[in-house]
Amino acid sequence: MSIFKEGLDKSWRAYEYCAVDVEATGLDLRRDEVISIGAVTIADGRFKGVGNFYEEIAPSRSPSHSSVQIHGLRGIDLEKAKHADEVFPQLITYLSNKRLIAHASWVEKAFLSTPLKRHGYSFPKKVVDTASLARFIGLAEKESGHEPALEFLARSLNLPVYTPHHALGDAMTTAAVFLALATRIENELMEKSGEILSLEKLLNISKK
Repeated sequence: MSIFKEGLDKSWRAYEYCAVDVEATGLDLRRDEVISIGAVTIADGRFKGVGNFYEEIAPSRSPSHSSVQIHGLRGIDLEKAKHADEVFPQLITYLSNKRLIAHASWVEKAFLSTPLKRHGYSFPKKVVDTASLARFIGLAEKESGHEPALEFLARSLNLPVYTPHHALGDAMTTAAVFLALATRIENELMEKSGEILSLEKLLNISKK
């Protein structure tokens, strides 16, 4: 699954998106597991604080001490959480026909590709990456070797930070950052060349 029929050349505002964020048991991309997922729909160039997706997942092993210090989810907190086989089909339904947005998308790709594939959904090859958009617009260093912090970007853009290190809060912040960055890139492109900012352009920027 994850097949889109429409082209990529229309204005970015013509598409529906989904900003996604995950929290995990640790930072080992090969061994650690997703324990919470947040997703926010963006349509018509805006997102709402309601109707979003958030689920916690019971892991096969407890989160590491260092990860608990970041997201606050302990093993005991997840004992009554849903099983992954229940959550991922629900997530796939929520993602249906939406273009994916993530901050430093390689993280979401690393953690979500395998469980999504297990349920018949291929993680998109083309994802809008807010970290890449920030580098393109000059809000983050291109050669630093580090991804710009989501909270830093939000504050740099005078945006609210929604519950840091909570999957839904970070997904909402990612959505807000995306809208601000896309609008700024759109305005600059229109001033320089009179061109619209297409989804294809956003995806190409996200490769960098």
